[in-house]
Amino acid sequence: MNLSHTVKAFDELTIYELYDLLKLRSEVFVVEQNCVFLDQDDKDQKCHHLMLYEGNHLVGYSRLVPPGLSYSEMSIGRVVTSPEGRGKGYGRILMDLSIQYCHQFLGDGPIRIGAQTYALGFYSSLGFVSDGEVYDEDGIEHVEMIRQN
Repeated sequence: MNLSHTVKAFDELTIYELYDLLKLRSEVFVVEQNCVFLDQDDKDQKCHHLMLYEGNHLVGYSRLVPPGLSYSEMSIGRVVTSPEGRGKGYGRILMDLSIQYCHQFLGDGPIRIGAQTYALGFYSSLGFVSDGEVYDEDGIEHVEMIRQN
């Protein structure tokens, strides 16, 4: 397993990194999940972007969202693993790194996410607990979850 990762603020991303992360998000969130939505929501510019690579191929991505942008707490969003990277434990590695870098870049405090309901068990295993009712976001069931320090 030849994994590496990088975390960058939006204005530090190369055009190739930006292209790759937007392509991966579209491949999974729009095409695979058959969900028509505007992915570019004007939040990326204020976030840090975590990219997980196998060799030089982007296999995972998340954005680290500062408090007050999506929720009053800091957040991890747009969590995605490439179809080729699934079943290899990359999602857990990606989330462990995301939690670590949230605290490094955004400080101490709880982390809130909007999780797709099919992934509740996964996020629970990382210390997140459901916090609210199930809601529909772009035709997919979600629930907010929170993780204390």
